[in-house]
Amino acid sequence: MAETSFSQDQFSCAVCLDLLKDPVAIPCGHSYCMSCITSYWDQEDQKGVYSCPQCRQTFTPRPALNKNIMLAEVVEQLKKTELQAGPEDVESDVCTRRKRKSVKSRQVCLNTFANPIHINSDNNSCMCFCIQMSLKERQRKFQQREKDLELREAVESHKHSAQTAVEDSERIFIELIRSIERSRSEVTQMIRERERAAVSRAEGLMYRLEQEIDDLKRRHAELEQISHIHGHTKFLKSFQSLAVSPESGDEPNITLSSLLSFDDVGKSLYQLKEKLEDFCREEIEKISGRGNAADSSRFTLDPNTVNKHLCLSERNRVVTFTAGVQQYPDHPDRFHYYPQVLCRESVCGRCYWELEWSGSGFVCISVSYIYINRKGRRNELFTGLIAMIAQHD
Repeated sequence: MAETSFSQDQFSCAVCLDLLKDPVAIPCGHSYCMSCITSYWDQEDQKGVYSCPQCRQTFTPRPALNKNIMLAEVVEQLKKTELQAGPEDVESDVCTRRKRKSVKSRQVCLNTFANPIHINSDNNSCMCFCIQMSLKERQRKFQQREKDLELREAVESHKHSAQTAVEDSERIFIELIRSIERSRSEVTQMIRERERAAVSRAEGLMYRLEQEIDDLKRRHAELEQISHIHGHTKFLKSFQSLAVSPESGDEPNITLSSLLSFDDVGKSLYQLKEKLEDFCREEIEKISGRGNAADSSRFTLDPNTVNKHLCLSERNRVVTFTAGVQQYPDHPDRFHYYPQVLCRESVCGRCYWELEWSGSGFVCISVSYIYINRKGRRNELFTGLIAMIAQHD
């Protein structure tokens, strides 16, 4: 029977790159050392998804590991058939792991080399170096796969974070809409209650006025009858009975606008709308600016260079032109004639600037050297690399 030759690489663990120890097979078919695959999957416990280090196939839940008895026996048989360096044999100097028996030794090279699979007995060519390079290449590929896996995990984490942010924003906006709906219902109910109260008050006043009008009409009719009496005595007696006026309170001061005006409610709601819109816009700008915060920086203006017709404010981040002269102390870096000011920070590479500008006139922004002339009437504004002038009406 012809013997079947096995290559050691066929029974090597892709994690430790050594012969399999307590070999186990995972569901995708690849085999690893029990300790290697256990340690590898322990690092994936937090995700709850387990993968094969070679083909990247994922498993959920974590597969159970059982020792492959047949594969373990084959590996043991392979170990026995390998040539191991004995106490009287010369060890291979190039082997980096298990020392194998050397079959050639040269004093010139001071290195010894191993037998198959390290020496091809047909042409006596050394294969140790090739095997080492192959192992290094395999290790490099494995490390590259680990980097790819880390990048893939980072992308998945980023996607998960973005999805979570979207879900949170949707939930918060739904709650905000519900809160606004509740406020709308409360305002509507308040307006209706004020309407009912005003209408009820107006109806009560109208009822009192109608009663007073009826009473006045009755008294007017009686006075008309008395005016036709000719006898003085009878006239006085009849008039005395009508001279006593009915008891009544103060005349109600009724204005239609005080009862039915809701202008104050409309103004308050309009102001609330503007404040809410401004607040939402500011907060959204803050949120959108956080993503680029790591790649941006704020400039501060140098008070030692500011011209006396310029005024700095807000921690030297805002500059305002003034007709009056500011009382700045003398400094060799201060611009003497033109209203100019330099920033403290320097720039390099590729960048752009964002600024807010208000008022009339023109403003010039430039990239300048730090050693430009500060004194006299020479316009040194354009001594830099690039300048931009803008007109504002």
